[in-house]
Amino acid sequence: MKIAIITSGFLPVIDGVTVSSWARLQKLSQWGHQVLLFCPDYSQLASIYPNWKDYIGSILPGVRVINLPSTPFMDLDFERNVAFWAYPQLQKELKQFQPDIVHVDEPERLFFGFFRIPGINYSKSAGIPCVSFFRTNFLDYAEDYFPLFPEAITAIHWIFKHIFIWIYNAYDVTLVSSQVTHPKLIEMGINNTHYANLLGFDASQFHPNLRQAGFFQQYYQLPEIDQKVKLIFLGRLTPDKGWDFTLKLLPDLAKVVNLDRVAWIIAGDGPMRDQINQHFQQFTSHIHFLGRVTPENVPAILANCDLHITTSEKETRGLTILEAFAAGIPVLAPAAGGVMENIKPGWNGLLYQPQNTADFIQQLKQLIENAKLRQKMGKNSRQDIKEFSWDRTVDNLVNLWETQIRSKQKIKG
Repeated sequence: MKIAIITSGFLPVIDGVTVSSWARLQKLSQWGHQVLLFCPDYSQLASIYPNWKDYIGSILPGVRVINLPSTPFMDLDFERNVAFWAYPQLQKELKQFQPDIVHVDEPERLFFGFFRIPGINYSKSAGIPCVSFFRTNFLDYAEDYFPLFPEAITAIHWIFKHIFIWIYNAYDVTLVSSQVTHPKLIEMGINNTHYANLLGFDASQFHPNLRQAGFFQQYYQLPEIDQKVKLIFLGRLTPDKGWDFTLKLLPDLAKVVNLDRVAWIIAGDGPMRDQINQHFQQFTSHIHFLGRVTPENVPAILANCDLHITTSEKETRGLTILEAFAAGIPVLAPAAGGVMENIKPGWNGLLYQPQNTADFIQQLKQLIENAKLRQKMGKNSRQDIKEFSWDRTVDNLVNLWETQIRSKQKIKG
């Protein structure tokens, strides 16, 4: 099969979309498919991503990556989005490649770069299917990135909602990989949705056996934390990840928990780093920033921590939840969004009521003070990851693509 993929982001940027895109490409290459992937150009961020050239051109057998001209995205110094003048290049490359199907990740973000619905024009002219993949709840991020009055936020939300509905309904099908998000999209008015298990991770890379004495001393020169209860936050340091809530609860947490027992491990980077550090330093000196962590280093870091925490309420899936389970540690997360999809309270982690600081503190205190409970949940969590192998989830995606191709061929025939 010849597959054209238009995506809003790719490596060297590290997040759920980019890491899963890389795993998808590896499987498609192994299975003999031809793939042409379009993504933003990251050359302007060479100071942050000096290895950006590693992910352009023919990076795998049968796989070629084309960087499209790009512009800054939402004033984030580590992100780019496609530029509107890149659209003719996209069209030209698609005509030369002549794919059997076009797949578009996060078309709403790409739309605000191209100012066109990506992939649609070429697909219609070529008579091939064009599918979209809903990956990120951008609608929910308005209040995080636009400091406006509630009335203005409501108006922006209404406008963007109708734009998103128009964009997604233009595709032959909108793929969704979250059972929590799927009914919300239908209720919103997106009428071509299809749920399937499409996101996974390489569970073979994660294991509790990666835990070792003196890990943080050996690899991060942090000897003082190896004897503490290590709480890890894994992700971007941006407003949408729930950091305002985390910072707000620290004064009350310090009253009921001995923070000298705890080390806070922050794996990730972003514009809120200094704000997070300054606020934490008022209550504890045991906060440690690892910066941007490459995917191959994540398994060992998770295995050498005791608890993964996320306070993000706007995830569509939550890949880090599954990774923590595979590493054998429990998760504390809000009962909101896709992060709660795989958490069974009391079995492999705990959920707290969103924005309820007292509930969060109660749940966290329990996990900090009860090592046996953490270990039991960590052991249980390993049983909940089997269905998320990349072999299975990419095969699900390929089958959906093939179904769309056959359907389009019947219409043409």
